[in-house]
Amino acid sequence: MKSIRKLKYGIVGATGRMGQEVKSLALSAGHDVVAEITSKNLTQYLKSKKSQRPDVWIDFSTPEALDRLLDQLIQYPTPLVSGTTGLSANQLEKIKKYAKKTSVFWAPNMSVGIALITKMLEAFDSYQDFDFQIDEVHHKLKKDKPSGTALLLQKKLIEVLGQKNIPAPLSIRAGGVYGIHRIQAFSDEEIISIEHTALNRRVFAKGAMWASQQILHYKSGYFEMKDLLKI
Repeated sequence: MKSIRKLKYGIVGATGRMGQEVKSLALSAGHDVVAEITSKNLTQYLKSKKSQRPDVWIDFSTPEALDRLLDQLIQYPTPLVSGTTGLSANQLEKIKKYAKKTSVFWAPNMSVGIALITKMLEAFDSYQDFDFQIDEVHHKLKKDKPSGTALLLQKKLIEVLGQKNIPAPLSIRAGGVYGIHRIQAFSDEEIISIEHTALNRRVFAKGAMWASQQILHYKSGYFEMKDLLKI
């Protein structure tokens, strides 16, 4: 995931763990970080005439902060990459509406590995004689439960199998785990287990940086990981 060109970045959720990871990665790659936004200074920054506008925003904040960001950016649409989870259906629709004015990427998980696993789940379409369970582990400070990634995997299984009785994901919040997601398929004779483990936060920051480079090829549109990876 090498950078294509130097960019000016704005980071929303700048003081959070992911915001700091994105900033570190952006600066080490030779990019500029021209805006560091928190929930407290968001409106003040965006209304300031002296503010330097970024080429693209990267958002790892909260649903409420993202809501406020979209309300302000509608005046001067700027490409957006968001990994904020816990969004309501209305908030997701708001992102898609904003994407009619500029390019937007949203994903509950920025790692390529999760995108590939999501694609792998399509294989169950040809043989459905399994019972499924999704479980996930995240650090104890993560607020949404189950995670956006776990819900994404559940949604994908429902889509592939054409049924809605996939059990709710089992969620554990403990320690400093970056993220473990597992899908298990049980039959009377065998068990299939597919697991993804994030070894650090940088994998998500790299995914966000890569996505920010990709969406700049488009004037507008809503994109997810499967769209940019073309899988």
